[in-house]
Amino acid sequence: MSAAKPVDISFEFFPPRNEGGEAGLHKTVESLRELRPDYCSVTYGAGGSTRDGTMKTVCKIQSIGVDTAAHLSMGDESKENIGSMLGEYSDAGVRRIVALRGDAASGMGGPSTQYAEQLVRFIRDHSGDHFHVTVAAYPETHPDAVSPEADMEFFKRKVEAGADAAITQYFYNPSAYYDFVERARAAGISVPIIPGIMPITNFQSLARFSERAGADVPRWLGKRLESMEDDAAGLQEFGLNVVSKLCEELIANGVPGLHFYTLNRAKATKAIVHNLGLRQPAA
Repeated sequence: MSAAKPVDISFEFFPPRNEGGEAGLHKTVESLRELRPDYCSVTYGAGGSTRDGTMKTVCKIQSIGVDTAAHLSMGDESKENIGSMLGEYSDAGVRRIVALRGDAASGMGGPSTQYAEQLVRFIRDHSGDHFHVTVAAYPETHPDAVSPEADMEFFKRKVEAGADAAITQYFYNPSAYYDFVERARAAGISVPIIPGIMPITNFQSLARFSERAGADVPRWLGKRLESMEDDAAGLQEFGLNVVSKLCEELIANGVPGLHFYTLNRAKATKAIVHNLGLRQPAA
């Protein structure tokens, strides 16, 4: 496979929970850094549960010369805390924020009553145009949305609040993405909408995560993966081919980039990028 034209790529990580996780993430970042990503991003736990870990990880990756985006959510955070974090990120050379609604911390009653639109407005009021702000989009409709139309209205409000771009929840049916972009353009939304890509390496983990995230695993794909549960190598090869073909089709249809949910592992993401011919080794 080969890409029809150069396309931006970015990689998402989560902050490690212990020293072993830090060492593993360091190896992953160094491995994926060879692919010269346009940027990386680091997630932010529910209710600010990874606040310090997220900031430490963002600043560490940024310090080695990789443009890094900090995920940030209103959640249970005060405006004072959000403003303080924005200042620290600015001082560290971070110029990208992924602004999310976020969820309340475990045991705190479910989803946050705050919305990403409020966070985007706060970032713009606090920091002007200093940060490139990305928001989330849901081609298969956010699991909490009452309808696709209501979900699109929330998306439009985030963009109108000052978002520069969007990254989608992952999907395996490209028609869902094309339909979402078409509806967004019809609604007057013109920002780049970047597909989120989830490599497939384990069926049970994918099924659990997809159920929580509201991402659809097509029946044919789920059945094939389920039938290969006892063949780890075969499942991973099959998953690699499926996701590589998905990315190839998306690129052929002119997507502005690909954002890989790495789960802090390099192997599958690196193989997909190599399959697509997106990045050649540095000279």
